[in-house]
Amino acid sequence: MAVEVILPRVDMDMTTGKLTQWFVAEGERVEKGQPLFEIETDKAAMEIEAAASGVLRAVTAKPGDQLPVGTVVGVIVAPNEDYSAAGVSAPARAVAPAPFVAAPAESLSPDDRAPRPAGERSRMTPAARRVARESGVEVAHLVGSGPHGRIQARDVAARGAPALAEGALNRLWLARGQGRPLAFLHGFGADLNGWRPLVGRLRPGRPLLALDLPGHGLSPLGADSSFEALVEAVEATLVEEGVGDVHLIGHSLGGAVAIALAKRRGKSARSLTLISPAGLGPEVNGDFLAGFLRAESERSLAPWMRLLANDEGALGSAMVKTTIRQRRERDIAAAQRSIAATLFPDGAQAISLRETLANYAGPVKVIFGLDDRIIPARHARGLSGLVALHLFPGVGHMPHFEARSEIARLVEENVAAGE
Repeated sequence: MAVEVILPRVDMDMTTGKLTQWFVAEGERVEKGQPLFEIETDKAAMEIEAAASGVLRAVTAKPGDQLPVGTVVGVIVAPNEDYSAAGVSAPARAVAPAPFVAAPAESLSPDDRAPRPAGERSRMTPAARRVARESGVEVAHLVGSGPHGRIQARDVAARGAPALAEGALNRLWLARGQGRPLAFLHGFGADLNGWRPLVGRLRPGRPLLALDLPGHGLSPLGADSSFEALVEAVEATLVEEGVGDVHLIGHSLGGAVAIALAKRRGKSARSLTLISPAGLGPEVNGDFLAGFLRAESERSLAPWMRLLANDEGALGSAMVKTTIRQRRERDIAAAQRSIAATLFPDGAQAISLRETLANYAGPVKVIFGLDDRIIPARHARGLSGLVALHLFPGVGHMPHFEARSEIARLVEENVAAGE
């Protein structure tokens, strides 16, 4: 039976919410509990999870739409199910703030449907639920530090930190499946969640593993911030997960790590998809790195984050909020400053991987946006003629956000070639 996807009430005084991005495209399969879309209110940005497993159909809202609580923005149906009876074929309209509209009872969590018993302290923020899910932390006995004892992401992170052995990396299987896995390595200052928009556009069926690089997300840095230490940590994590043959997809710093990892892994690195990769030339935007690491508020960070994409709307304001929140909850800025000082001293790249890439025997795709303001696309010049080069006009440093469908297609092509 079709299950309506509804813009939920996530705060008692919420009347509208802005849908900022979809993590799953219409027609793609989604699993219950998988992040489905993101909304932004005047208080926070948060992921909304799928209430059922199935195929997303009849999407009626697009990123940027301001919608009243209770708006039906799509349906989740079984494959080949007739969902016309759901009655959501008309597009959802962007509206001005309206009087409170309660979501249907079935779309609300138990916390929203009933008064909270006195002394109950188990309510969690959406960010805390995400961190708990990613780090495997049991939350039943956690005491929250938020208003009325609400569990915050920092509470979960504090409990989850000891669970990682020294040097171990946080990792998350974004999908389980059959065949050789795809491993996703994010760029500097990001975390594994940045891959969700792209992963949502890949055909289902393959196992997909994303990692937080050292000093990012939920992964500790350790005493060594060298490039070799980053590569070693990723390799150790793949071994812990039992990953042998693997397709590597890396963005920016993660692209450089992927190149070095392919050298270590030899033939078991089946393909390389490199998106705006570091390590192919000396230049990097040092002003961006300094400003990004120096910023302590959303207002000071936003201008630097805008340099990442030619289409500023592709990233959404939630990314700025998330970055600042992570710095306050987990104090990762110091770790990232150490990495930047080691790998990008004085606004230059101290790592060079052109020769390493030239010696890789598997299929390679190098992807750049021609309007990249962080790492210039000209770094792709002079690569081996066996490297497939894809240049996107009107795209900046984040092609996997600005041209998601196209990048997903290129990933799948390269994976098929590596098989």
